[in-house]
Amino acid sequence: MAESSGEGSPSICPSLLYADARAAIRQLTEAFGFTEHAVYEDGEGLVAHAELTYGNGMVMLGSKGTGGAFDRLTAGGGPSGVFVHVDDVDAHHRRAVEHGADVVTAPSDKEYGARDYLVRDVEGNVWSFGDYIPEAPAP
Repeated sequence: MAESSGEGSPSICPSLLYADARAAIRQLTEAFGFTEHAVYEDGEGLVAHAELTYGNGMVMLGSKGTGGAFDRLTAGGGPSGVFVHVDDVDAHHRRAVEHGADVVTAPSDKEYGARDYLVRDVEGNVWSFGDYIPEAPAP
């Protein structure tokens, strides 16, 4: 199987659906420091597809209730979890707190040498922000 040839583009992008995608975009950009890359609406004003970047990573999201295949397949699913690498965990945590984010665990050091914290987004998805850098195996 061939890997993505999109040089400079992330190979894996978590995709999440929200009842209020606009509120999720606001929280992810304001409280968590993501950058809005693209937002496409359908004819009803719902977010059909959005792309938010953080470093060299990206998360894609949209509105629940669009009737598309992904919407139908994920209907009734529980919250998801996403890990994001940040350089300064404590500064990132302060920003999230300043914007009223629901912090589940405060920043803490882990036995494997990393530091991270957990936070819930506006619809219950769990985001882990930490300084751990996973290394992908060589191709």
